[in-house]
Amino acid sequence: MPPMSFVGVVTKVGCMNKTATVTVSRWVVHKTTGKRIERSKKFLTHDEKNQLRLDDTVLIRNCPPISARKRFMLEKILKSPETERELAHAHKEPTAEQSTAASPSIDILGMI
Repeated sequence: MPPMSFVGVVTKVGCMNKTATVTVSRWVVHKTTGKRIERSKKFLTHDEKNQLRLDDTVLIRNCPPISARKRFMLEKILKSPETERELAHAHKEPTAEQSTAASPSIDILGMI
């Protein structure tokens, strides 16, 4: 089989050890109406380190059969909303100067 690689979204993870379900979507034009239709297929993907999370965008590549239904292996994580969220929270951490400056204004408002 020739090497195939797909970009998809992780839709199910954590139920099986070292396995994630990746949904790969593509657009097809209907031959009669000419409208675009989204077609999708789910692939069981081998994740050796159990590092995938829900809604990650990943690159998967075919490999020799690992189990009865597992024919793809994780190549690379392209985008992970969970890690992006953690990075955003790390940048928004308040410093000590900002937290002390906010408390006097609350005291003044409480006295009025």
